Amino acid sequence: MAQIYDHGGGVKSIHVPIPDNPLGHTLVYVVDTDRGPVLVDTGWDDPTSWNTLTEGLAACGTAPAEIHGVVITHHHPDHHGLSGKVREASGAWIAMHAADAAIVRRTRTTRPDRWFSYMTAKLTAAGAPEPHVAPLRTARRPGTLPGFTPAAPDRDIVPGELLDLPGRRLRAIWTPGHTPGHVCLHLEEDHPSQLPGHGRLFSGDHLLPEITPHIGLYEDPDDTTVTDPLGDYLASLERVARLAPAEVLPAHQHTFTDAPARVRQLLTHHESRLTDLLTLLATPLTPWQLAERMEWNRPWDQIPYSSRNIAIAEAEAHLRRLVKSGRAEAVAGGEPVAYVAV
Repeated sequence: MAQIYDHGGGVKSIHVPIPDNPLGHTLVYVVDTDRGPVLVDTGWDDPTSWNTLTEGLAACGTAPAEIHGVVITHHHPDHHGLSGKVREASGAWIAMHAADAAIVRRTRTTRPDRWFSYMTAKLTAAGAPEPHVAPLRTARRPGTLPGFTPAAPDRDIVPGELLDLPGRRLRAIWTPGHTPGHVCLHLEEDHPSQLPGHGRLFSGDHLLPEITPHIGLYEDPDDTTVTDPLGDYLASLERVARLAPAEVLPAHQHTFTDAPARVRQLLTHHESRLTDLLTLLATPLTPWQLAERMEWNRPWDQIPYSSRNIAIAEAEAHLRRLVKSGRAEAVAGGEPVAYVAV
């Protein structure tokens, strides 16, 4: 039985399961508009997830065929996965920020062998040992990665603009970091329970009540631009705190209030982590060596293979922030490149 919740003011949520994932579920929001319901995110592309979404929509008094539009906070498969099925059922438009839409297009057109070659090169450059890299050299099967054929969006979400939701005031707030095109959505309407603050915020994965979102790298294999996703994320947090919404409706866990307090916690967490990394970088370390020594939710030798790749990306994101802020630098002439505190 689908679990739904009525948040009031024409907003409901459905718990859509994520298979084999400790997060458990994605909160898919159903927003009433004058032209029919609009979804904020859709959940993972899996038969059980689709059945749950369908049951949840029925419990909300609607159905996939009646969906007017789909607003995607970011391209990850637990958010964007079922968008294509919803569009097939209803003809709904799908909206996404251009930066994440570019990732979707790239994913749809990149041959799997190109992607695995890129990952092999990235991990080798980060100092990953050969036993870790070797499986990627032979992984050439389409569909090895989830979300390899995500639905192409047909509308851009433009930061700062009101979305085309008749009868509602939903404004896009660009919050890069977790992904380059992550958006939060500010419902600029009085809170239905009159909680103090400014409307409600659909926060996607940018702001969660108890989890620190992953900050990794999403780069075009053919683009050499050096990005700073952690710097982007920290600046985006400040932007959300200034909104001071009455309530935050995240994509995982549960709703919460006092967004500025949660932002302060996350800013403190990241500054503390950066300080800890500087201590580790008293001697030069490659990104892999740094990741091995960083504090995770379990010891390094217990972290699964795919999660280690995510950890390496997060270590690199932190290194880039330290380099950009002048607190660390690359050691000249090394291969793979090591970094040291300044």
